[in-house]
Amino acid sequence: MPLTLASLVQHSALKLGVRAGEGRLDTPVRWAHVSELADPVPYMEGGELLLITAMKLDAEDPEEMRRYVRRLAAAGVVGIGFAIGVNYEEIPEALVEAARTEDMPLLEVPRRTPFLAISKAVSAALAADQYRAVTAGFEAQRELTRAALSADGPAELLTKLAAHVHGWAALYDTAGAVVAAAPDWAARRAARLTPDVERLRERPAPASAVVGGSEDRVELQSLGTGRRARGALAVGTGAPLGTAERYAVHSAVALLTLTTERSRSLHDAESRLGAAVLRMLLAGEAEHARSVAGDLYGNLLEAPFRLIVAEPALPGTAQPEGLALLADAVESAAARTGEALLVVPEPGRLMVLASDAGPAVQACVDHAEALESRRGLDAAGPEPDELVVGLSAPAGPEGVAAALKQADQALAVARRRGRPMVEHEDMAAGSVLPLLADDAVRAFADGTLRALREHDATGRGDLVASLQAWLSRHGQWDAAAADLGVHRHTLRYRMKRVEEILGRSLEDPDVRMELWLALKATSAPS
Repeated sequence: MPLTLASLVQHSALKLGVRAGEGRLDTPVRWAHVSELADPVPYMEGGELLLITAMKLDAEDPEEMRRYVRRLAAAGVVGIGFAIGVNYEEIPEALVEAARTEDMPLLEVPRRTPFLAISKAVSAALAADQYRAVTAGFEAQRELTRAALSADGPAELLTKLAAHVHGWAALYDTAGAVVAAAPDWAARRAARLTPDVERLRERPAPASAVVGGSEDRVELQSLGTGRRARGALAVGTGAPLGTAERYAVHSAVALLTLTTERSRSLHDAESRLGAAVLRMLLAGEAEHARSVAGDLYGNLLEAPFRLIVAEPALPGTAQPEGLALLADAVESAAARTGEALLVVPEPGRLMVLASDAGPAVQACVDHAEALESRRGLDAAGPEPDELVVGLSAPAGPEGVAAALKQADQALAVARRRGRPMVEHEDMAAGSVLPLLADDAVRAFADGTLRALREHDATGRGDLVASLQAWLSRHGQWDAAAADLGVHRHTLRYRMKRVEEILGRSLEDPDVRMELWLALKATSAPS
């Protein structure tokens, strides 16, 4: 327990009396300081017991005493010890009244008790308290270490830490999601701090922050030794941490960081193995891939799964932060449900093999939706750390090569359309017309129809509109002429002029197809 004024009053050897501030004797004492200055405030830090004899004070002047005590209270002095029998036989009533007015503890120090004895008592008590805190901290460190090495690992560590700090503790992953919390009710409280954890994650590790509210005081600590945080620890208490509690938190941070970095090393080794497994699957060696993977990926290598391919939205960006963040997001989503995942990071590219309709695939969809929502309709273009993502159709181990081709095709369409993500199924199920919104296709269409448009610009007819009406009616003269409001002979003349100008026969189905696509391409939205 910290040293208080009550502890000093109860010290049998000091024989201290209490003349004012009886209700505040439980105030902790940080130090005992002797000063006979008329204004010792510039030399105070707060928390001191000030020992005086009033050698340079007119302690019988009520107004001077009120000013003196008021300044001491404002500076954080926790009490005044007045030695009687030195300059004054009794504590002057003016000082007693001023102390009562400010509710400042005023202790009467008998002549036979030197100030040195009080200072030694304070120093000894503070040293003993510090020793107890260090001892408790070492015991907490041993207990937390045993917990970290137990079968439950981080979860057991959080339970022990919460008990040591008399509060709660929570662990977050790299995406800011709550991995574990103790006690169980703290998970809801911790989840509300995700925005604060995300802001902490944006700072270089190690980083810390204190957030507070009506419920408690929460300290956030980043985990990891690299530039990017690998997680975060939250500790919630009703008051600032004491020395012993601080030792416990620091031990927990060190142990969780060690666990995180060890997990990262295993993760890197797993990534290298995953890359080898993926190469086998792409080479059509599904059985060899299953044999090498063993139980590492559970039943992931059984159908159905999807292949996700992500690249920087801006070409030439070697390894944007966005790729690492997406990898963290899909891994965190899979870890929360125990889903197996195969992640293969490459320079400027990320490939993920994930269960169809699983949380990792949903994390990609959520990432794309959030990016599209943030970008908005009026955005100038993608930011340097933004991604484009292609998602294959569901496949099995024998179809990984086809799935990669599908994912690459979907990614290319996403990049061309300025979309964060495109699914290959959407391409197959939708219309081909959006694919015409390509600069090369538009250039072809403009070149094909240029001669007809130049003819129409002279006012000698409406060949482009007539061609479109005739093609849309599959060459039915009467129906197309009715749509245009002209005689069918007029339409026949116009189609003859189209053939003459283009030098191509409309009897050729390939010509009709090219002209129809050119018309649609020039009218398709960009």
